Amino acid sequence: MGKTILVVDDKEQLRTLVKTYLTVEGFRVVTAVDGREALFVARQEKPDLIILDLMMPQMSGYEFLNAHRKERETPVIMLTAKVEEADRVLGLELGADDYVTKPFSMRELAARVRAVLRRMDKEKTESPRLQNGELMLDRESRTATVAGTEVDLTPSEFGLLAALLSNPGRVFSRSELLERIQGDAYEGYERTIDVHIRNLRAKIEREGAPRQIETVYGVGYRLRGE
Repeated sequence: MGKTILVVDDKEQLRTLVKTYLTVEGFRVVTAVDGREALFVARQEKPDLIILDLMMPQMSGYEFLNAHRKERETPVIMLTAKVEEADRVLGLELGADDYVTKPFSMRELAARVRAVLRRMDKEKTESPRLQNGELMLDRESRTATVAGTEVDLTPSEFGLLAALLSNPGRVFSRSELLERIQGDAYEGYERTIDVHIRNLRAKIEREGAPRQIETVYGVGYRLRGE
């Protein structure tokens, strides 16, 4: 049996289409009609990845993300019919890993699903522990600590921190970091990296202390070496 995907959308036709396509691709697919039902299904099924519509009745995708992230760190690909950057950024700030704008092709969606899952699997085979000064990351337990205090990271934030910790002082471009956290190089929304970096800084950097993640203007980001 393939990995389990939870598809959350209030449109029955879209749920059926995505479920049928991904099932043929070898995944086990479960569905929910809104965020409230999705919370219940996620607790029961413990999916490997969630495909989430943002605009739904009862409980929106935004509300679901906010609630689910307090329980598990499941990778999330959000679906949105909106084109405004602010809506995508809000979803990313709440913990989504990637987004696909409606209308989309099933082939693209399946490719993004595989990319995120490959990245998660790859992390399991790499060096289990990374450290730079007071910052430590453990891939086996999927935990990160700053001066011994654990910080709660989303899957994308965890992947970004792992990439930066793997080579402190090295400058990573946005496209490199995008590839690292999505598992494949394809045309994506590079500004999502800026949102994830901002969220990551808020979690690992202490007020008054030197900045851990430095911006190299016109290039990308690097982790300050100790």
